[in-house]
Amino acid sequence: MKWIIFLLLFAFSGAQCANFRRPTDHYIVNKNLPKVSLKKPTPELNTTAKMWNSFEMVDSTLNGINFKLAIPKKANMYRDWIWRARFWGHEPQLDIALLEKGFHVAYIETGGMYGSPKTLQIWDEFYRLITQNYHLNKKVVLEGMSRGGLPVFNWGNANAENVACIYADAPVCDFKSWPGGKFSGSGSVDDWKLCLEQYELTEEQAMTYLSNPIDRMENIARLKVPVIVVVGDLDKVVPVAENTDLLQKRLQELGWDLTILHKPAVGHHPHSFEDPKPILDFILKNTGN
Repeated sequence: MKWIIFLLLFAFSGAQCANFRRPTDHYIVNKNLPKVSLKKPTPELNTTAKMWNSFEMVDSTLNGINFKLAIPKKANMYRDWIWRARFWGHEPQLDIALLEKGFHVAYIETGGMYGSPKTLQIWDEFYRLITQNYHLNKKVVLEGMSRGGLPVFNWGNANAENVACIYADAPVCDFKSWPGGKFSGSGSVDDWKLCLEQYELTEEQAMTYLSNPIDRMENIARLKVPVIVVVGDLDKVVPVAENTDLLQKRLQELGWDLTILHKPAVGHHPHSFEDPKPILDFILKNTGN
């Protein structure tokens, strides 16, 4: 009789273990990423430990490109992280709030590449570094301010299964708008020249290029990745009508949508909110926190 009870308890506990899902079990690595050797990516030897807003921070390079990783005092159970695409330390209130919630904050310097295919190759390597070497969650929160919208939406769409959610702020969603300045926006002559070089396009080719975020988003829509965008309605640098509105229209055509938080009397700056609670709540909700 005792053996029967023991066997029943053993079977029950085994079933319970089988039904228990570890925090990262449902996070799947993108099978479309280029194959790499089994050796983990390794940052270069000049890694230094610094402090950033009272949090420890790794400051290092990957293949000669600077990256930073701010570390929470205590990581949350999911080992969540947010990946900032541009302007490290600018309007940091959201990043600090997430660090206090146990998130890591990551950054790699690719701002001068405008979300080009070269950017995405570097981001693939950085993603592997962060998830393999630092053992962070395979689903990342993406954060893109201004030109940071280009890499966030381009990489996010190519790797949608690895994205928990996206926060964009006054994001560039079409390089013809910025830096091109081909419509109502002010644009940037110098940045436009550099952008064309990064994409290896002539201006004529750029005007018919169909892989800006406003042209794509099919994987983000298919996998229903949550997206929140903060905009200043008076933005003349990255006009809402040429960027966020067209991005929303594209998502709606694909059967998905995004959430827009409007700042009626604000231009391109300042980004974020003094109190980032609306964005913070969105991220916590969509990461199971």
